Amino acid sequence: MPELPEVETVRKGLNQLTLNQEIAGGDVLLDRTIAYPFSVGEFVNGIKNNAIATWHRRGKYLLAELSSSSGWLGVHLRMTGQLLWLDRDEPLHKHTRVRLFFGDRQELRFVDQRTFGKIWWVPPGVAVESIITGLAKLAADPFSPEFTVEYLASKLQNRRRPIKTALLDQSVVAGLGNIYADEALFKSGILPETLCIDLQLKQIELLRTAIIQVLETSIEAGGTTFSNFLNVKGTNGNYGGVAWVYNRAGEPCRVCGTAIQRIRLAGRSSHFCSQCQTLQGVRRRD
Repeated sequence: MPELPEVETVRKGLNQLTLNQEIAGGDVLLDRTIAYPFSVGEFVNGIKNNAIATWHRRGKYLLAELSSSSGWLGVHLRMTGQLLWLDRDEPLHKHTRVRLFFGDRQELRFVDQRTFGKIWWVPPGVAVESIITGLAKLAADPFSPEFTVEYLASKLQNRRRPIKTALLDQSVVAGLGNIYADEALFKSGILPETLCIDLQLKQIELLRTAIIQVLETSIEAGGTTFSNFLNVKGTNGNYGGVAWVYNRAGEPCRVCGTAIQRIRLAGRSSHFCSQCQTLQGVRRRD
């Protein structure tokens, strides 16, 4: 699933290519992709003849503010969603679900192999959170002023759950997922199965710093492509080539040479170095 860096990469690309361009129309090829309105015709009519003023990101959600107070366009890529800026004459991929038409025969295509992705049009005067209800459940974004050591400590302390599992909870940290939770835990020297209640404040401080650092590094690299992720121009992300532990089971640790291990926690894979990460000690990875 695309995580914060991948969604942020897409947001930046959309802001470079689509702003102030009027949506001339659309074609919905898979009705259930449209989460709201429940009528596909109402969705197309709602966004038609409106320009995109700017794209925002909240957690893993993309939100386009439409011009002239015409509402909002929301997108969640989920597992395999892609937003691609293409010439309208480009042959359709078989997993194309929605097409938004712009001038100069350009279009924004939503391609989604697994079909879990969703798109919303929020009418003007309606609270975005009342339609895209997942937004109300999101925790603080790692790049927001609210994401302080004290904030993260309040979310983690006194909870008897593994720290890796907690970091995947969008009500704890918005936008973080399996890849960057593993990477942040490595950089902060914490084993993924460490219980939140056992973390010391110093470890939480290092973890907060590591979360921000790995996300910034991945955004600079254009995100991570291990399977489906592409930016709006159809280009892969490059972070995977420099990942510390994720998807590197059996390979030597980039710091100490110990073989990276992989375990399952709450049904998700977790990658770590048993030498550089500990249950009690603090071994920060710079």
